[in-house]
Amino acid sequence: MPIVNRIAALSDEMAAWRHDFHENPELLYEVHRTAGIVADKLREFGCDEVVTGIGRTGVVGVIRGRKSASGKTIGLRADMDALPIMETADVPYASKIPGKMHACGHDGHTAMLLGAAKYLAETRNFDGTAILIFQPAEEGGGGGKAMVEDGLMTRWNVDQVYGMHNMPGLAEGHFATTAGPLLASSDNIQITVRGKGGHAGATPHQAIDSVLIGSQIVNALQSIVARNVNPLQSAVISITQFHAGTAFNIIPETAELSGTVRTLDPDVRDLVERRIGEVAESVARAYGGSAETKYSRMYPVTLNHAREAGVAADVARDIVGADRVNDKIIPMMGAEDFSFMLEERPGAMILVGMGDSPACHHPAYVFNDNILGHGASFWVRLIETAMPAG
Repeated sequence: MPIVNRIAALSDEMAAWRHDFHENPELLYEVHRTAGIVADKLREFGCDEVVTGIGRTGVVGVIRGRKSASGKTIGLRADMDALPIMETADVPYASKIPGKMHACGHDGHTAMLLGAAKYLAETRNFDGTAILIFQPAEEGGGGGKAMVEDGLMTRWNVDQVYGMHNMPGLAEGHFATTAGPLLASSDNIQITVRGKGGHAGATPHQAIDSVLIGSQIVNALQSIVARNVNPLQSAVISITQFHAGTAFNIIPETAELSGTVRTLDPDVRDLVERRIGEVAESVARAYGGSAETKYSRMYPVTLNHAREAGVAADVARDIVGADRVNDKIIPMMGAEDFSFMLEERPGAMILVGMGDSPACHHPAYVFNDNILGHGASFWVRLIETAMPAG
């Protein structure tokens, strides 16, 4: 079953919505303009209920099918926020706001779900309730968690929840997902090293060099992945910032290290958190100093539920054909706060192919408008397939 005809007819309109969002990017929870437009359009489409302010600036639209005997309620989620990046892509609808751009395609995600909302409100050819979730602050702000904590799942009795993300490098018109881990957890680490300041040239032996200690910690942390984590499991520890010192001839008293940790398994996550603190403190003590580690858990593993991942893959096959759907894609170390919704309800995230494009978060990233129909068709077929009207 190809792209839905009515969705194909909405292609230009969806592209216009996306271009407008792209020209006016907003960060984190400050998506007031975007959320306002989304809410206005959902009301215009005839949604049964439109609620704003869920998770601070999130928007929820409710569409009831022409039957309600199933009692089912399925949530569909799109994110709305942009990134603090200066756009370099040469497109006529480039960002009008210096230092901000939609470099991850959330403008496209929002447009696709709006297209699906318009279709579903017109046809209502399903038995149950569709919940359209427009989320702020995916890019590091935990907007998915904020919406859950604001009663997203309980207020509308959501039974299942699905998410979608574009994927540069996956062929246009293809879909990919998998049961189990799809994307990694994302955590932050900060390590404060304390030594003893001194003269770098004259009396280094009287100091305790925080820079030397910090350097050894950076190296030693890699032993956690190499020697503590099962080789058949995955973890990434990256120290990306190292700040110390005020002059070329002074050994600094303190050094500050920070970075990121990614894992695909909750037990590995626990192991890595524990070992980072142990290794940092042990190395520092060996050189006469100390190290204090602050480990901040950000996003959990995006863990697809097996049944719902299968449903998503089957719907995608109906749209583009079996040969264009990979239902066993290798998990990736990117992260997504849709994971908070999957912790609350069964569901799955699916990836829709963008074709050749710079990667997400690249200043030259360009969303492929050709996939708007694929994404919107996926949403409407998912609702009609999972809650058939009979």
